[in-house]
Amino acid sequence: MYKRILAAGLVLMLSAAAVEAAMTVAVPRESSWKYDDTGADLGTAWRDTLFDDSGWAAGPGPLGYIEYYINTTVSFGGDPANKNVTTYFRIPFDVSVNPATVQSLWLHANFDDGYVAYINGVEVTRQSMPSGAVTYSTWALSHEGGAYEAVDLSASIPLLKNGTNILAVEAHQVNGSSSDLVWDAELRYSADPAIPTRGPYLQVGTPTSMTVRWRTDVATDSRVRYGSAPGSLVNSVTDATATTEHELTISGLTPATTYYYAYGTTSYDLAGDDANHHFKTSPPPGTQTPIRIWIIGDSGSANGNATNVRNAYKNYPGSANTDVWLMLGDNAYNAGTDAEYQAGVFDMYPDLLKKFVVWPTRGNHDQLYTGANNDYYDIFTLPTAGEAGGLASGDEAYYSFDYGNIHFICLDSQGSNPVIGGAMMNWLTADLAATTQDWTIAFWHHPPYTKGSHDSDNTFDSGGRMYQMRNNALRVLDDAGCDLVLGGHSHAYERSFLLEGHYGFSSSLQDTNKIDAGDGKVGSGGPYVKPTLGAGPHEGVVYAVAGSSSKIGGGSLNHPVMITSLNKLGSLVLDVDADRLDAHFIDDLGAVLDEFTIIKGITTGVATGEAMPTRAFFGFDPHSRNPVAEGSPIAFLIPAAGRASVSIHDVSGRLVRELVDEQLDAGEHIVTWDGRNSNGRGVAPGTYFSVLRFDGEMRSRKITFVR
Repeated sequence: MYKRILAAGLVLMLSAAAVEAAMTVAVPRESSWKYDDTGADLGTAWRDTLFDDSGWAAGPGPLGYIEYYINTTVSFGGDPANKNVTTYFRIPFDVSVNPATVQSLWLHANFDDGYVAYINGVEVTRQSMPSGAVTYSTWALSHEGGAYEAVDLSASIPLLKNGTNILAVEAHQVNGSSSDLVWDAELRYSADPAIPTRGPYLQVGTPTSMTVRWRTDVATDSRVRYGSAPGSLVNSVTDATATTEHELTISGLTPATTYYYAYGTTSYDLAGDDANHHFKTSPPPGTQTPIRIWIIGDSGSANGNATNVRNAYKNYPGSANTDVWLMLGDNAYNAGTDAEYQAGVFDMYPDLLKKFVVWPTRGNHDQLYTGANNDYYDIFTLPTAGEAGGLASGDEAYYSFDYGNIHFICLDSQGSNPVIGGAMMNWLTADLAATTQDWTIAFWHHPPYTKGSHDSDNTFDSGGRMYQMRNNALRVLDDAGCDLVLGGHSHAYERSFLLEGHYGFSSSLQDTNKIDAGDGKVGSGGPYVKPTLGAGPHEGVVYAVAGSSSKIGGGSLNHPVMITSLNKLGSLVLDVDADRLDAHFIDDLGAVLDEFTIIKGITTGVATGEAMPTRAFFGFDPHSRNPVAEGSPIAFLIPAAGRASVSIHDVSGRLVRELVDEQLDAGEHIVTWDGRNSNGRGVAPGTYFSVLRFDGEMRSRKITFVR
């Protein structure tokens, strides 16, 4: 796939204010619709503007029955085996401009099974319906709801009138025993020549460049303006080619720097130049800096589950500082169509996509299609030439990139042959040999170990892909000293102990494969310790399955390599700082259901219940998380046994709370602060200082408390 790269150029903007494209939402999602669910044949008069619907019931969308996300339940009649064929819906909407100036008109509908829509009495579209005349008794074609699918109604703009208009819809069932009915819609219009229908979204972020992509309803030229602050976007990149699929790469950027941007045409901005449109370039490779990683798998259902998982992460401390975002495949159900990607990705994560680079892998539901701009490889821009770090793969199916001191490797378990000696494994071997990063994290769709909705012991399951990846890729990764392997596919969360050298079925697992069979938890079995900071062959790998970001699938959940197996919705969060990795699985309500820690570059053991081995310094552990929330651990170290105290102070130095003051052994210790002062009252979010005193010395550390 051809990628356009344009160098950054300095331009002088003649006006500080950009012209914003005006898009009006005439009918918002979940609006209140009038409806008739009596099962009567209303003929054609019901769709006219003068029809009296005052006797109809009303309720907010989505309307229908059975589906969990329905807001208004309508009747299907008295016989579950012979449900009403047709249900009627009406809603008024206003057009506040001269209709002659309207350039674009779009309907985004969530429907099951089929519908015909009318504006001011005239049919404007039908979806999942047969051709020809439609009556009350016409059966629909089969279609599942859940996603808002876009239909371009621009050809029907002449039907609009200034003032009040009527959108009327008849929803049809596929047969009398159809289990569910769904209707909801959003209607938008714009007086500008183009409106954005997808994005913006960020791709292939590097220390010195960023790719910005978006889609418009009509073809235009392209421009991205960028700068150090909103209102100061003094640089731009442009492309004169008229297209609906816009892709510009900004180069010449400064590493680890935040930039603000606006996107649109060379004549006006579609959106941006505000606090919500910004990105941060990655630090130079090898930089030891705090790194936040968010991981979602099998997330593409476009349903309430995915929404809740997303919101749980957005409310999780530190989410605003996300550095790396991984998608583990099955990004859009059920077949990876362009419409399903719109619903499952672009309509699900719009505010995240415009700020954070997403790095995906392909799953079995991410199917490929002929033609341009309609499948996984068209939708995503992925590195092939080593432009984001690592060796050039020459193939968007598998690639690598660096962020700080982490080397990430994406493999393709769906479409590429994983045989040793094949193209992908040869590239993997060379790429691993070339990296000098402290950490290596690999990810692909089909997990090498699982007993969830899929079974990695079954060589017929998923075409044997789980077995093939285990028997081939894991050997290369063990030899090269990989630290963490992530997969999806199985709709559960599973997490292993520190494992090495196991490539067979679960029954072949030996104690010698267990580098550390503990739970890896600070304060419990102790973190996993790896002697080498960098590539340490055969020092052990943790394997995690995070395939429950929009659905769960049960299973026996008893694979013997797994410490934790949960049939729970959620996502995985990693925080890496220098030689320490902390992982947390958070469910769809924001609760932490599993956690583990890996520490690298340490040769001494870690006692159960201790967070880290004794260090030769006195003070707070520099790897303790900041900001802190209620119950967050605050780690500190003392070089010898003795009396130590830890207290919290406000910015003026006043004591807020004494956390500990007692005789302690040498080594690291953990205290927690519940966000309350000495009187038991909750403190306000803000800046505080934790103060450690030991043997006549004092150390302090600034912390940010969040709720």
